Amino acid sequence: MAGRAYDPEEAVVEWERLFAGVSFEQLVEADEPRLVADQADDGCFVLAISPRLSAALAEAERSELTDVAVAWSFQRAEDGEVTAPEIAEVILSDLAALVSSARRQGQNVYCWGA
Repeated sequence: MAGRAYDPEEAVVEWERLFAGVSFEQLVEADEPRLVADQADDGCFVLAISPRLSAALAEAERSELTDVAVAWSFQRAEDGEVTAPEIAEVILSDLAALVSSARRQGQNVYCWGA
């Protein structure tokens, strides 16, 4: 995104923490995000977006997406990764639209990474 990569697994965890206010430990206990396909020979993996995160994204108002995007951007900056708040907002807004569409069709959303 905008020439900058981020770890999708970390992002999903951070988004869930920011939207739902849960701790990392609570996510680990709940086995979230759920690994659907483990890294095989090609090094790719697939994660299921949790029902809690899916609902939060689908129901988020624009202002909440903006707030979470800014918080996520600052978290990334603390770890030395630069993701402008405007880019973070585009990422989350696009994801929210995808999740909303999938939910209307009775589908889930998955995230893959390598």
